[in-house]
Amino acid sequence: MDFQYNETTQALQHRLQDFMDRLVLPHHRQWHDLAERGVHPTQLIDDLKALAKDEGLWNLFLPALRPDEPGTRLTNLEYAPLAEIMGRLHWSSEVFNCSAPDTGNMELLHLFATPAQRERYLLPLLHGAIRSTFAMTEPDVASSDATNIQTTIRPSGDGYVVNGRKWFTTGAIHPHCRFAIVMGVCDDGRERAAHQRHSMVLVPLDTPGVQILRNIPIMHHLAVDGHCEVLFRDVHVGPEALLGEEGAGFALAQARLGPGRIHHCMRTIGQCELALDLMGERALERRAFGKRLADQANIRDWIAESRIEIDQARLLVLRAADRIDREGNRAARVDVSAIKVLAGRLQTRVLDRAMQVFGAMGLTSDTPLSFLWTWGRALRFVDGPDEVHLGVVAKSELARIQQRTGANTPYYTPPRDVSRD
Repeated sequence: MDFQYNETTQALQHRLQDFMDRLVLPHHRQWHDLAERGVHPTQLIDDLKALAKDEGLWNLFLPALRPDEPGTRLTNLEYAPLAEIMGRLHWSSEVFNCSAPDTGNMELLHLFATPAQRERYLLPLLHGAIRSTFAMTEPDVASSDATNIQTTIRPSGDGYVVNGRKWFTTGAIHPHCRFAIVMGVCDDGRERAAHQRHSMVLVPLDTPGVQILRNIPIMHHLAVDGHCEVLFRDVHVGPEALLGEEGAGFALAQARLGPGRIHHCMRTIGQCELALDLMGERALERRAFGKRLADQANIRDWIAESRIEIDQARLLVLRAADRIDREGNRAARVDVSAIKVLAGRLQTRVLDRAMQVFGAMGLTSDTPLSFLWTWGRALRFVDGPDEVHLGVVAKSELARIQQRTGANTPYYTPPRDVSRD
């Protein structure tokens, strides 16, 4: 196996890092000052987006880009180290039009949008003119099993009526957010199999009956783009709002969430690298009990363990990315589940060590550590809880062992890709 990034990737790494150093990082304090006052840094981001587009650092995440669409077409393997660089500054992905949930929504629209939906929704997203959100998780059911979803999408005359309540609808209060992809149950009176009961519809957020109830804090942190609770009450949309086919919503969710999961993991690697850098700098400059923290054996162990664990996780991410590129999302589902479990646990572990080295300062907003720890903990739910992904890996392993040993009792059934966003 060749572990060297190809020439295209290496060149883009240098260009992206240079852009981050010259143009993004100098605005980090301004971004936080605005966000802490409750002012969305829209103009700052828009100005940087224009520069990124001019420098060809745009839509780097989407292998399916067509020649007439803006961006640089890269494989998942080529994109991975670039997402890692973006991940070091948690708000920077939007600058390059590579932020969730838009990336997953663009993947979904690329696969299933009609020409009219492509014109109205996909192209503005690809150009960075609008943002979007994905409404799947619900407060009243265990949404880790998407068959539990209760929001209804009922045929009514010439169109559909949506009723339900969603939460953790990321990005819904972004000033540029224009529409939601809503997943719900086909309420048409027909008997359907459990995984053929759901549909997805495209709902503009200014449609009557759509109400954003609140921005939900994540461990006391309010995201400036929002993780929102959204009510859909008798929301009428036309027939053109249906994405894909009626009853295909579950399959669409699987197609959307695969690449999105690995993008989160790619950014996690960058955030852990940042934490390790900060931990090392603090250990070298801080003295306690007559010597540097870096000379304390336990601190050296934390640094070494973090280095080893980050490198292990990166290799697993790259293997999963390579398999998606070669064999497709479905073939890589076990690899993606494995890295999804590992990434959140890695982030909380490395960040916890870094916070301990910083002492009480590590709990404050004077460093990014406490926020990044919080996000690492959230990753253990985002796009499916650890328990679901562990189940996917375990079923695959048991099937492999059963096949090797020739056990008579059938155990394995293909893992369902039940998810939450």
